[in-house]
Amino acid sequence: MTSELDEAATLDEMGPVDYFVVGFENERMSGEAFPLLLDLVDRGIIRILDLAFIRKEDDGRVTVLSQVDLERMQLLEAVLFEGAASGMLRPEDLEEAARALEVGTSAGVLVYENVWAAPFASAVRRAGGYVAASGRIPMQELVAALDAVEAAESVS
Repeated sequence: MTSELDEAATLDEMGPVDYFVVGFENERMSGEAFPLLLDLVDRGIIRILDLAFIRKEDDGRVTVLSQVDLERMQLLEAVLFEGAASGMLRPEDLEEAARALEVGTSAGVLVYENVWAAPFASAVRRAGGYVAASGRIPMQELVAALDAVEAAESVS
């Protein structure tokens, strides 16, 4: 019973949890972004809950890349995976992520807590608030909107 109460208190103090799937052409997957991801963790901005890598082969078959695979490809060290398996990311989630990929590509699938927002989120929950809606604006849409505003201003 105590552990359930402790777990509930811990969950109540968490920030929002998000996920994303980042796809790469296999030959262009370099690992360049990983140090930047680790920097976000080191600075307490995010906490990685789950991290997995998948590859969609030319025949459509999907494989989950292991730590050994990634080390062999010289993409990242196994130490990056330590503690990055909360269990929230299930095999069916990876299958769904793979449906968004083109054949011959790979992806990193990341589930993370927005640690920076935890105090705000906790205060909202204590006040009885909840997230009624959430979303992201894709960069392409943001650029298009800004271009449209600029074009409208130049006509005026």
